[in-house]
Amino acid sequence: MNNPIKELTKKEWIIWLGSICIVCISNLLTTDFDLLTLVAALVGVTSLIFAAKGNVWAQILMVIFSILYGIISYRFHYWGEMITYLGMTMPMAIWSMITWLRNPSGGNGNVVKIQKLNRKHIIGLIISGVIVTAVFYYILVVFDTPNIIFSTISIITSFLAAALTMLRSSYYAVWYAANDIVLIILWVLASMKNPAYIPVVVNFGIFFINDMYGYISWKRRERIQL
Repeated sequence: MNNPIKELTKKEWIIWLGSICIVCISNLLTTDFDLLTLVAALVGVTSLIFAAKGNVWAQILMVIFSILYGIISYRFHYWGEMITYLGMTMPMAIWSMITWLRNPSGGNGNVVKIQKLNRKHIIGLIISGVIVTAVFYYILVVFDTPNIIFSTISIITSFLAAALTMLRSSYYAVWYAANDIVLIILWVLASMKNPAYIPVVVNFGIFFINDMYGYISWKRRERIQL
């Protein structure tokens, strides 16, 4: 695997560095600065810009981000987020890393080959999505998770995003963007109780922008590959 930073375009450098600057400023200006939140955000932003390139390093960084975000969620008792990222997103990121390595694009070995979804994929996503949501909702109830409705929605959006990443579909980014919106709401609610989590809201706002760029980038590459 080559150095993914060397493959960034001028536009991607601007998006990446701009995102890093906003994340750093928002985290450093808060009265309750939390180093773990800042590190998690920087890892997440970098993962997303590499994901937009279809580079496998994105999945490696996603594993690290899942661990960090799981710890952050644990501290606020967002059990759904903690369990989702440590028990679902992280393992699926590892599996995505394997599938991406096994399916490089013919023109560029550092970029994953995009796959078009078929009926079997869609049916599988629907069935597995319903099962995952039901199981995790029960777990959330047992743990008396705060804001359980949004936590449940976050689970299904996270699952579909991770599954579509594993399937090498351009629509992974759409569901991650949807998940970003849900998480913005969740952490706004958390910030009302503890202002220290305001930077987390900003972080997911930046993630949303990066995910939308990822979708545009993948669709552009999809037209070339398929």
